Amino acid sequence: MIRLDIIADYACPWCYLGKAMLDRALEAHPQHPFVVEWHPYQLDPSLPPEGMDRLEYMAARFGSVAAIAKVHEPLLAMAEKAGVAFNLPAITRTPNTMNAHRLTHWAALEGRQAAVVSALYRAYWREGQDIGNAATLTKIGTQAGMDEALVTRLLASDADRDLIAQRIAHSRSRGVSSVPTFIVANRHALMGAQEPALWAQVIADVAQGLSQQDEAPDA
Repeated sequence: MIRLDIIADYACPWCYLGKAMLDRALEAHPQHPFVVEWHPYQLDPSLPPEGMDRLEYMAARFGSVAAIAKVHEPLLAMAEKAGVAFNLPAITRTPNTMNAHRLTHWAALEGRQAAVVSALYRAYWREGQDIGNAATLTKIGTQAGMDEALVTRLLASDADRDLIAQRIAHSRSRGVSSVPTFIVANRHALMGAQEPALWAQVIADVAQGLSQQDEAPDA
C-alpha cells in the first residue's frame, strides 16, 4: 500500500472539489494502492473562533459582489464540468476551522477519519452548515460513530489545539502554501484540485511501479 497524504482546509472550495474528483477516481479503481490520510491546514487562522458572516468576510477580501462572483467563476466552471455540486447561497458563515480539524484528528484515532472528513465537506459546501459551531461538529462526529459526550467535552476544552497548530506549521515549513496539496508516497506532490483522469494515470503509474518492484530479482 502507498500513502496518499492530503493537506487541506474545510473552508477551501478547491479542497472540496479536489476531494470529490479524487473520490470518483478511487471508486472507479477499487484496487487502488492508496491509504489516504488527511492533514490540517488553515487558510485564515486569524478568523475569530466563532467565524464571520460570509458576505462580510468575502467583501472584505474581494470587494464588490461582482468581484466575489468573478472569483468563483473558474471554481464553478470546473465543478460543473466534473458534475460536482456546490450550494454557495446556503453558506452564511465563514468558519474558523480549527475545531473541525481537531474533530478530524480525534476521528482518525478511532479509524473514522474518512467518514468525518466527507461529512464536514458535505455539511459546509452542500448544506451550508456552520462547521465552526461545536454543536454542529458534535452531531457530525456522533453520526460517524464517535461518542457524543466525549466529543462535546473535548470541543469545550483546548485539547490538541496546539498539536493541530504544530501540524499546520510543519506543512508550511515543508513549503505547502496552498491547498489542496496531495503527497504520494511522501515523495511526489500534486497541487490543486486534479481531475479523475489524472488520478487514474497516477494510480496506473503507481501500480506499474509496484509490479516492477515485485518482479525485480532479489539482490
